Amino acid sequence: MDSVKEIKRIFKLQSEPSNILRLRNSSLKERIEKIKRIENFISSDSNHQIIANALYKDLRKSNEEVITTEITPTLLNIKQVVRNLKQWMKDEYVPTPITMVGMSSYVKYESKGNILMISPWNYPVFLSLYPLIYGIAAGNAVIVKPSEISSNTSKVIANMLQTLYEENEVAVIEGSVKESTELLKLPFNHIHFTGSPKVGKIVMEAASKNLSAVTLELGGKSPVIVDGTGNVKKIAEKIAWGKTLNCGQTCIAPDFVLIQKDQLSDFTKHFKNSVDKFYNTKKEGIEHSKDYGRIVDENNFKRVESHLKDAIKKGAKVEYGGELNEDEKFMAPTLLTNITLEMMVMQEEIFGPILPVLTYKKNSEVIELFQKMPSPLAIYIMSSNKKNIKFFMENTVSGGVSINELMMTVVNPNLPFGGVNNSGIGKSGGKHSFVDFSNEKGVVKKKFGNMLKLVYPPFNKNIFKYFKTIAKI
Repeated sequence: MDSVKEIKRIFKLQSEPSNILRLRNSSLKERIEKIKRIENFISSDSNHQIIANALYKDLRKSNEEVITTEITPTLLNIKQVVRNLKQWMKDEYVPTPITMVGMSSYVKYESKGNILMISPWNYPVFLSLYPLIYGIAAGNAVIVKPSEISSNTSKVIANMLQTLYEENEVAVIEGSVKESTELLKLPFNHIHFTGSPKVGKIVMEAASKNLSAVTLELGGKSPVIVDGTGNVKKIAEKIAWGKTLNCGQTCIAPDFVLIQKDQLSDFTKHFKNSVDKFYNTKKEGIEHSKDYGRIVDENNFKRVESHLKDAIKKGAKVEYGGELNEDEKFMAPTLLTNITLEMMVMQEEIFGPILPVLTYKKNSEVIELFQKMPSPLAIYIMSSNKKNIKFFMENTVSGGVSINELMMTVVNPNLPFGGVNNSGIGKSGGKHSFVDFSNEKGVVKKKFGNMLKLVYPPFNKNIFKYFKTIAKI
């Protein structure tokens, strides 16, 4: 089948004005029914097993990790939408200024129309279904392009959505760069992309040619600040968990640590102990743990490996880990010290289980470092000192901040989730996603009177005095 022709056929089908209008005017009941199809599908034991098997083949995720990071977050977002969609769809009345006496004003949320969603490979189920749920909730037609890198899961997603929906409402395009490039040529009303800043720039450039709105959920080097006032053992354990979950392939994973110099030795010891406690309790080697994942493919393995070799060549010290097995795409959790900013591990998002650790003495040194780097998706502050927390909060810029906890900036659907510039454009989560996929139409309605007559020509010589009086009210 010619994928280019197929893409154009589906886009034309979804973009038919009658189809867009039908979806835009769909009822609360219809939208919820369509969203619940996903809930019913992934809640089925047999379908769950198919999903888990695919994720194991792609990323060696354990079933427990699939439940925790893929299935449960999807189900929780569905419940959030079902619980709140009625309120979100209502017209939102706003105050009317005195210059508009006799009129009412409100915001009407209507669908944008046709949406393209390009999803990543690291959490391929959740990050494909999560935006789709909100796209449907807002009344749009959607094309989902899952990542070809997680190919087994991509097939499962395609089969699922083709089973659940007519293609004029939700369609799936599988493929690689060729198919993504063809999709990006089309005049979608909105493009939602999750991935790297490098590809995000390509998506934004393509979208600009059609003036398509974009949401870019990117990544960046999310740092952890450890100021020496907290329990270093518990902090090291949190960081070891966050850095090794999904083999470090998480957009909000801690990318590097900034720690008070006198705590480095204790942190290193507790990080090693925590990793062993998680994945090496029987002392048989981390590679034998059923709970430790793998790098997704050969290209990403070589990319992360090159970062590690570059760091070692430039003087980094391996405090823990460093073991590699390219055939199995196994990369041990690896802690690096003696880090410099010239190393690739400090130049690019690592997206793997390597953790560089830098030390500092003064809080101002942390800010000076951050000012040399793009704003990250998240900043993590580990501190029991309110003054330090306030200082770091007020002198840094990031998509989100988490204090004394990791990886939580995406969990609460009532908070906006997203980056800043290099780490992302636009916000997601709960109503933020619903609004993102909606056109916020401002509506003014006359109820009585005709204030505009005051500004009809010929102009009254007292009009300046009149409006000057109004401006003071």
